[in-house]
Amino acid sequence: MRELLLSTEQVGESRLLPTAAVLTAASLYATLPAGFIAGPSAGVFSVARLIVPVLTVVLLVVLLASVPRGRVVRALGLRVARVHVGRRILAFAVTAVVSAANAAAIVLLVHLLVSGAQTVASALLRASIHMWCVNVLVFALWFWELDNGGPAARRVAGPEGRDFLFPQQTMPETYPDWQPLFLDYLYLSFTNATAFSPTDTMPLSRWAKMLMLVESAASLLLAIMVAARAVNILK
Repeated sequence: MRELLLSTEQVGESRLLPTAAVLTAASLYATLPAGFIAGPSAGVFSVARLIVPVLTVVLLVVLLASVPRGRVVRALGLRVARVHVGRRILAFAVTAVVSAANAAAIVLLVHLLVSGAQTVASALLRASIHMWCVNVLVFALWFWELDNGGPAARRVAGPEGRDFLFPQQTMPETYPDWQPLFLDYLYLSFTNATAFSPTDTMPLSRWAKMLMLVESAASLLLAIMVAARAVNILK
């Protein structure tokens, strides 16, 4: 319990929800229906559905084992500063693996639909739902990891480094010392994926705008290409 409290203080907030988001995204990718892909790509995709979740879990286990001032770190005699850098790289790697896999699946799916490949409506709809949910989760993780230097840096960083402006941050007299947590970034990602534009939280930096653009584009592709094709098949 003491190590968990130390870890929470070091990183800015509990890692429970982000970890659950990573595991959920990997599970959704692993359970993508194989029936929505036809032709030679089906074999490659079947292998990727196994490799990507396993690699994600391995990286996540290493990340959790490297808790600052935890047993593993103390046993190896690592410096806390180096551990912070290593954990940040591992966190990026975990998110990048799932993001790349989901992006490849979306591109492959759209390519197959444009080329006129045959598919099953139920499998297509289920696959699009899985991909959309993974899309929301991975972009929530990117927003959470990158905004204002990350969860640990946000605790001491000033407002000049913000990449997103939340409503509470515009009312410091009502919400003094308010800091966004993972659920705030999950809400931001969900609303951006459904509205295809910012809602109550505004992107400030260029990279934040580009990330939101990519997420909206992916959601729009799934909504237009996949859902429309599935409806036509059902008709």
